[in-house]
Amino acid sequence: MPRTSAVSLIRSRTLSDVAEYAYAATAPAGSRLIFLAGACPLDEHGDTVAVGDYAGQAARAVTNLRTALADAGAAVEDVISTRVLVASARQEDLVAAWKVVRDAFGEHDVPSTLMGVTVLGYDDQLVEIEAVAAVLDEPRSGGPACPPSA
Repeated sequence: MPRTSAVSLIRSRTLSDVAEYAYAATAPAGSRLIFLAGACPLDEHGDTVAVGDYAGQAARAVTNLRTALADAGAAVEDVISTRVLVASARQEDLVAAWKVVRDAFGEHDVPSTLMGVTVLGYDDQLVEIEAVAAVLDEPRSGGPACPPSA
């Protein structure tokens, strides 16, 4: 059964349409918010991948973000906002990472902030993606709200 997202994207009719994302998003009362730590371009051993490659690191960070979302009972379509951190002062490096992130989100173009930063936490790390998601959990049926005590 397909799940309906709790997230509603809001597009401004008065602000520029140059931005490749919605300017705001909402989630209804009762939705469960999921605050994700920054997704980093690390492999299963904790090593930084795609050293020196902004797009490659963004792709791995997106993969790790998807995994963290799934572990929390969510998907990319449940993300309500992102912050993409790129260790560079060069706009073209930020854009290289952003294109990968933007493509990964497709039509679900959530409000996002793209920032150039001086340094990130892991050796050779160039990209990190923070996110907040909102989900509507299905109500439990056929039993007490809390398990009986023993």
